[in-house]
Amino acid sequence: MKIRLLMLVLFLITSSAKFLQAQEVKTNMTSDTLVVVWSSGDPEVATKACLMYAHAAKKYKWFNEVILIVWGPSEKLLAENAVLKEKVAAMKKDGIIVEACVACSNMYNVTNELKVCQVDVKGMGVPLTRYLKRGYKIVSY
Repeated sequence: MKIRLLMLVLFLITSSAKFLQAQEVKTNMTSDTLVVVWSSGDPEVATKACLMYAHAAKKYKWFNEVILIVWGPSEKLLAENAVLKEKVAAMKKDGIIVEACVACSNMYNVTNELKVCQVDVKGMGVPLTRYLKRGYKIVSY
């Protein structure tokens, strides 16, 4: 009787360990993507926080994948600011994916300017929802 109980306990422990290990692998698959939502129209927030962190996260391999979403007032700021355009171009060169909300860029009348900067301008509601549901790490400025 004691041997059966011991075997049952060992079986439950190894089964739960395998389950937890599988859950950890599933979680780790999504935890290496950072999504930075940049909506602030403040140039100081852009240069001294948002773009600096996003770029460092990719350059220093803190995350394997970094996605920068330019949304709202930041779209207008980017379209009008040559220094920020250069920073975003350098980020793209280093492998950061840069996307922008087409609804907002149309409101600010900067869609074409963002496309010239090679920003992927599109509807962002569905992609952001997908990123959230996948468990990506999200930070916003």
